[in-house]
This record gives sequence, structure tokens and C-alpha cells, in this order.
Amino acid sequence: MTIELGALPAEVQALVLSQGRLQALQELDLVVASDRDLDRLARLAAGATGASMAGLCMVGADDERFASAHGVATMARPLGLGAFTIAGHESCMVLADAVADGRFSAEMCGGARFYAGVPVIVHGQRLAALCVMDESPRDGFDTDLCDRLVDLAGVAGTLLELKREAAVRDRIASELMREKWRHALTLEAGKVGSWTFNLATGKVSGNDMLRQMYGLPPDASMRIDDLLAATEPDDVETFNAALQQSVTQDADFAVEFRLLSGRWLSARGRVYERDASGQPRVMMGITIDMTEAREAAEHTRHLLLELNHRVKNTLAMTQSIARQTMRQKPDPQEFIDSFSGRIRTLADAHSLLADRDWAGVGLVELVQSQVEPYALAAGDRLTVSGADAQLPPDHALGLGIILHELASNAARHGALSGQTGQVAVAWEIVDGTLTLDWLEQGGPAVTAAPIIGLGSRLIHRSLDKILGSQVRLDFLPDGVQAQIRLPLG
Repeated sequence: MTIELGALPAEVQALVLSQGRLQALQELDLVVASDRDLDRLARLAAGATGASMAGLCMVGADDERFASAHGVATMARPLGLGAFTIAGHESCMVLADAVADGRFSAEMCGGARFYAGVPVIVHGQRLAALCVMDESPRDGFDTDLCDRLVDLAGVAGTLLELKREAAVRDRIASELMREKWRHALTLEAGKVGSWTFNLATGKVSGNDMLRQMYGLPPDASMRIDDLLAATEPDDVETFNAALQQSVTQDADFAVEFRLLSGRWLSARGRVYERDASGQPRVMMGITIDMTEAREAAEHTRHLLLELNHRVKNTLAMTQSIARQTMRQKPDPQEFIDSFSGRIRTLADAHSLLADRDWAGVGLVELVQSQVEPYALAAGDRLTVSGADAQLPPDHALGLGIILHELASNAARHGALSGQTGQVAVAWEIVDGTLTLDWLEQGGPAVTAAPIIGLGSRLIHRSLDKILGSQVRLDFLPDGVQAQIRLPLG
């Protein structure tokens, strides 16, 4: 059972329901929880006043309950004694027989007859009543006893304030610790070193990521001289100039520099604390490892240079092929058929190289891409054998054109033009030199050189840029044979 708020006097009801008071009460979080210090205070109040019961009665919005108690039940009670106590104008409300007072029921009194209570004030809000009680009516609770209870209520208010402030500090500390860990994890995930530089002492404090960048153990102390000693000598002057500009001109500190380990770092910071005379004292900032980004940029630059070189060569080769094909194939349709096949060969080789950042192409993949399209209908009449090897770009382009010309000729005139011919492609690598043999058998009898002309010239000239390369092309009666030798070093 709870007392209806409307049954309380207006001034009591207004105080009980005031938002500031209820908010302060909620912040204490002591409505149900028990506290040993407050229990001791209740025992002290009982002993100081000669009462059998005592406690700290928290007055809520619709009931009262004891946060600490001595000899009294802590269960919730209807609003009554505590509410009148905190709303009373007198410092100590004394009831010789509370049950006999028409304002309070036996349930409100909880078995007590005598009652004396004093408001407990926390940060200006009347939140509770420190009270003492007896099961029998009592007279003679004099001014001295009231003063003792008032003093103890003051102690209770101060104790609650301290506990509230401690709880707030603990919560803030916990939140700061979580934020610190979140910040540290963010920096670690982003591979960012954070630092604070004391300009007066030269001491640098930083996170573990910064130490990792400089190759230092996690617990190593750092000074600016130590970090500069790990910097490339050519970049120390640049570092110092950027630092001097920041502290003298109040500009942001920004510099990129190399370490002796070969890694590139980018540092950013600013002065955030100065002394009374305006002299800089402390600088804060971050350092980012730029090594991978710089290597990627350099790699991209080399790729663009390589691509520019290859495109120029390919365009020159394409123009040459176009002119010569036009002389050999003046008919437009024949020109398109012949020219498009050769351009497709160049495009396929370029695609393979581009997919591998122009680092080269595997020999097996190159042979398959240039020969197998012409042998799809030949079944098992094409054999390829040899260990795989990585071909440099120029080797891949040149050998690709040769294989295309040999395969297209075999499909039009040679071993793959009929139903019984066979083609064998085999190679070996000895002392860094690739020797590839092309052998046709079982096709139409060779009576003349069927690929004399542009095709033959392309075969012989495709490896002109490869020093030490050789191409031998034989038109034997049993079939065309070719041998290509390429130094891979």
C-alpha cells in the first residue's frame, strides 16, 4: 500500500515531486542498495540517542525505504514520516507517539511509536531523513539529542555527496579508459603512431606503434635525439627545419623523412602548450608509415613508364604490320583477316603482361594462348611439353608473334589443315637459354615455303630486340620445322 499523493499537504507534495530532487535521488542510486558506511552511521545514530532503531530513509516519488538500517525492516513504506521530515521547517521533527498523530497510519510507522527525524541534504536537495525510532512512545527527547541527530544528518549528507562524486569519478574514469582503448585500437588499426614532444626536456612519449616504426622495444624511453639518430642524415636537416618553423611561426609541423632502416615516415603535429611568455613547451602529433604507399607510387610510376614504352613499340609494330600486310594482301577482306589475327596476337600478349603488372608471362600460358585456338578441332594432334618459365615482356611479345604465325600457317596450309597432321611443341632451358622446337608432321607435302613473305619476316624479326636470340625456319617435305633460341638472362 502507498499513500496517495493527494493526501499529502500541498507543500509536502510539491517538495516530494520536485524534478531537481528526484533527479538528484536517481543519481545517488541508493534507493535499494545497502552501504556499510551508512549502516555504521545508523548504528551510531541509535547509540547517540539511546534509540532501539535507526536508519537513513530515502524518500522517493511514491514510497519510502531505508538505504541503511539498524533494528528496522528495510521494506518499502507508504509516504509519510520521511516525506513530512524533509518538508518540515524545523531542523528535527520529533513525535513522542507517531501512531497517535492523525497524519500517520500504523503502516506508515512500520511498528514504531516514537520517531525523531532530520532532513539529509545532498547538493542542496532534501533527499532523505536520518531518523531514530522506538517501539514504545517516548518523552524527553531534548535539544541535546536533537543536536546530535542534526550533526549526524550533516555527516550523512557529506558522506552521500562524497560517494556520489566518487561514483561520478569512477564512471568518468571508466569512460575515459574505454575511450583511451578505443583511440589506441583505432591508431593501431590505422598504423598511426601518436606522440607528445616536450620541447624543454627533449623527451618524447608515444604509443607502441611509434616504437615499432623506429624498431624500439615496447617499454623503451624516447628522446628527440634518439629519433633523429635513427633518421637518414640527408633528411635530418629537413626534419629540423620543419620543427623550427612550427615552433617559431606557430605553423603546423609537417615533414616526410626516411629512417636508416629504409622506411619512409610522415609526421604531422602542432604546438598545443606554451608558457606564460608565449614560448612553446609541448608539441603533439602523429606519425604514419608511408613506406608501402611510396613503394606503390614508385611501382605505379615504373608501370606507367613501362606501359608508355610498350605502347610506343606496339604502335610502331602495328604500323609496320599494317603496311606490309597491305602490300601482301591488297584485297580488303584478305587484309582484314590477316591483319586482325596479328593484332589480336599483340593484344593477347599485352593483356597477359598487363594482368601481371608487366612483370613477365609464364611460357606455358603464352604457348597455350597462341597455339591452342588453332588446334581446337585437332583433338590430340597437338602436343606441348616443357617446364614452365617466366618470360620477360619483350621475350613474351616476340615469341607470341612467332607462335601465332606458325600456328596460323599450320591451320591454313600445314599439319593442322587436314585430318591426320600433328604438331609438337617442345622446349628446354639449359644454362639460362630457352630452346623451343616446332615440328609439323603428317600434313600436306611441303613443296615450297608457304609462309614466305610477311609471315616469314615476322618470324625472323620478332626477336630483333633480344640480344643473342636465333630463329631457324625450315620447310622440309614432311612439314615445317622451326627452332627458337632465347637467352632468358
